[in-house]
Amino acid sequence: MPQSLSNVLVHQIFSTKHRFPLIDADIEPELYAYMISVFSSCGNYVHKIGGVADHVHVFCTLPRILSISDLFEKVKKTSSKWIKIKGPKYRDFSWQAGYGVFSVSASLLDVVATYIANQKEHHKKLTFQDEYREFLRLHKIPYDERYLWD
Repeated sequence: MPQSLSNVLVHQIFSTKHRFPLIDADIEPELYAYMISVFSSCGNYVHKIGGVADHVHVFCTLPRILSISDLFEKVKKTSSKWIKIKGPKYRDFSWQAGYGVFSVSASLLDVVATYIANQKEHHKKLTFQDEYREFLRLHKIPYDERYLWD
């Protein structure tokens, strides 16, 4: 086989440090556009990005030449540096150290994209912590509550 091909779809979730609500309406569109450009520069195609003030969901293809941890390090580090220069209210912005990455079947592309598009409505009823625990449960990922949040 002369080619190496892949189509690995992942749903990524990560939070602001201590879940501080720093992703406000003033910065959200520009932050998401910046993050998409970073993902793209790493060889990702972002199907959907969205979230609320304290966390982000990204649905994208995983490039076959980059590890998940390397991807997160690049996106989180560069977007954190970028947002800090956007004004005094973002000066202390940081991402939480951890993240969640969940595999997605190509048959669910539209379902996941719609879920991410509806984050603001979804979080009128459910906290980030409860949403994240539900993802862990659905994907059968064991966790220790003591180490889940910083």
